[in-house]
Amino acid sequence: MSTHAELIERITAALDAARDVLSRFQCGEVAFSNKGSAGPVTEADGLVDAALRRILQDDESGWLSEESADDADRLGRQRVWVVDPIDGTREFVDGISEWCVSIGLVENGNPIAGGICNPATGEVFVGSLESGMMYNGVPVRASAGTQLKGAAVLASRTEVRRGQWEQFRDAPFTVCPVGSVAYKLALVAAGRADATWTLINKHEWDVAAGVALVRSAGGFAESTDGATLRFNSARPKISGLIAGGPSLRREIFEYLGPFLHCGQMAVSR
Repeated sequence: MSTHAELIERITAALDAARDVLSRFQCGEVAFSNKGSAGPVTEADGLVDAALRRILQDDESGWLSEESADDADRLGRQRVWVVDPIDGTREFVDGISEWCVSIGLVENGNPIAGGICNPATGEVFVGSLESGMMYNGVPVRASAGTQLKGAAVLASRTEVRRGQWEQFRDAPFTVCPVGSVAYKLALVAAGRADATWTLINKHEWDVAAGVALVRSAGGFAESTDGATLRFNSARPKISGLIAGGPSLRREIFEYLGPFLHCGQMAVSR
């Protein structure tokens, strides 16, 4: 079974291949079709998916991707690649530089390594629980902030547009709208922002890589419903996500307590 160093090397090679594919497309000038409520899809999504799979998947690992037909075989695999070839396709189509390629590796349900690249900004984030986190080749850690007051919190651009962040209008932190959820998690992992959260369901491929990166950088990433955050489920969705620098965890959960549907999120875990 591959070591973490070998995994990082493979993830980096896959991100390079994805960027090569995406260099053929001009962000903001891409033809697309709609997948109904799932939003737009482009030719690039499928091409990147194929390029990632050629490099990442082997005989021992399973595969879960937004752009591949799901195969129940993955449920019996110890290691599963959980990927989103383009997370933030709407931003990719609209020419907003807040989209990315997202690669997560899950072992026995736990994200252990990840890689995210944003070709529009030239940013590359890679890391594993064993090796730590690298941002453009430099070791980084999640935010060392100790209080929510004055913190930079990344919000879904779509959720802000829908008015779902109006409930935080008078919050003590600064709300910064950003597109891709994977990109938001990568920025938090790199210490470029203090925290991010979404209180709505997300697919595993949206967040697996970002969760691995945040944790690799010493931060926290947890479900909003109090359940243990596990991946490679038969129904690959999670009920919201909260992530941030380690010293902010308790205050964030205390602040969000009234907004969480379960209303019973423990802050001492």
